[in-house]
Amino acid sequence: MYANQATSAGPVAKAPRPVFEARDDIGIDELRAHVQVTRRKVAAGQPVFRAGQPFHALFLVGFGCLKTSELADDGREQVTGFRMRGDLLGVESIGLARYACDVVALEDSEVWELPYPPMLTACLRVPALQARLTESLAAEIRRDRQWMLTLGTLGAESRVAAFLLDLADRHARIGLDPRRFVLRMCRIDMANYLALKHETVSRVLSRLAEDGLIDVHRRDVTIHDAAALARVASDQVAVH
Repeated sequence: MYANQATSAGPVAKAPRPVFEARDDIGIDELRAHVQVTRRKVAAGQPVFRAGQPFHALFLVGFGCLKTSELADDGREQVTGFRMRGDLLGVESIGLARYACDVVALEDSEVWELPYPPMLTACLRVPALQARLTESLAAEIRRDRQWMLTLGTLGAESRVAAFLLDLADRHARIGLDPRRFVLRMCRIDMANYLALKHETVSRVLSRLAEDGLIDVHRRDVTIHDAAALARVASDQVAVH
């Protein structure tokens, strides 16, 4: 464990590729030539930033998993996403004076702080960077839009299946095993994101396991039949 610190230096749209990848022609080292990049270690449960704080930078996830959330009109927390390696944090606040949401680490994580005004200058100097950032932002918009449609049209079982497939796809895109992974979020946060009761999420996971599509042991998930899971994700049948 470590404290929050900084050191200088289908039914669902496909997950956008990371902004920077291991084999990219654009990397952190090149970015450092134009922007003062700062590495920040963020302990589990600690925020990268909070809604209402002055907007000053974007953050690239180096490793770990983080939760984005906002307060609903009634004051309750609304989970809006889970971010992994290669994802950009803070893009929803571009053009605003203050951050629009909270970002909290679900496990010990690391982010790269990218001061925003210098990032704009870097984009002018490195056209490939501008293209990659634009591509990433557009993909996030498409993905978020597709998730809204998913939540509005699919039943509980399909939502959970779609969520698991989305996580599998995102793991594959950063070079991790898409068939075996750990749910970094708790059932309550997962249910909040899927607009379900956490009891419903637990029941659906158990049902998918009973049907042989997955194995679930606490937060460890193994996908045995991705094709069958995809059929569940596309079937508009609610769990009662």
